[in-house]
Amino acid sequence: MNQDIIVNDDLDWQAEQQRVAFSSQWMGTQVACFISLERLEHLSGQSLIDEANIVLAFEAVRFDIEEQVSELIGQEAFSPDGGIYL
Repeated sequence: MNQDIIVNDDLDWQAEQQRVAFSSQWMGTQVACFISLERLEHLSGQSLIDEANIVLAFEAVRFDIEEQVSELIGQEAFSPDGGIYL
């Protein structure tokens, strides 16, 4: 687990955008983060078709997501809206 970044438990499946929205804490700041369904399927090695499975897959690869978010923040790879997109 990366101690620089904490991925919060506020997962929100956004079906229209085909992504999961969540927030992370980084140096006392909340950062909006998003992972596409395609990326989550790749990380989990599963085909995800409903919200329950999507949330379970996210939890299964949470530490990988945390590492990727931390890496992007370290590179200051923020989108124009201030979010991090995986």
